[in-house]
Amino acid sequence: MTPDAIAARLAQHAASPGEGDHLLSGLPRPEPPLKPAAVLVGIVARVPEPTVILTQRTAHLADHAGQISFPGGRIEQDDQSPEAAALREAAEEIGLAAGHARLLGRLPVWETTTGYHVTPVVAALTPPFDLTPDPHEVAEIFEIPLSFVLDAANHQLGSRLWQGRQRQFYVLPFQDRYIWGATAGMLVTLARVLTRP
Repeated sequence: MTPDAIAARLAQHAASPGEGDHLLSGLPRPEPPLKPAAVLVGIVARVPEPTVILTQRTAHLADHAGQISFPGGRIEQDDQSPEAAALREAAEEIGLAAGHARLLGRLPVWETTTGYHVTPVVAALTPPFDLTPDPHEVAEIFEIPLSFVLDAANHQLGSRLWQGRQRQFYVLPFQDRYIWGATAGMLVTLARVLTRP
């Protein structure tokens, strides 16, 4: 799928309602005000097929230690838009220069049970580029095939006890990686947007 085709699909779903952990888990919707955040859903123009960039967070972080996530974080006052925040965070976390990113659009906002209002910003990334993980936040940078993300057979459901209640969430197991929670949910949303007739 070309960047132009992806951008067209995203534009078709621009008015889609927001999504979130609570819709699948059965947990209450997080109480406002939510903290605004943005992540970069980077689709890399690899040959023979495109990939999606993800990070493994370091084990010592207070929030989401060791989890797999997109580059991203809180939207700061100096950020002019979610797109600006996503590109800034990607530069800080993985050393991605903004010149390699072509913004294509946004996925529906994702609300997390931890109180974040996350805007997933989709961008086409043109290699070659050198990436350098921030050693404080990122243990590893890796890529998964876009075809794996788009295949609904890879969208599994997991569950665990959380705050006394059974919580369900999406899981995309890839090789030895356990992609779950909000990151998996946003990947499932990306697949639905790009494959829906």
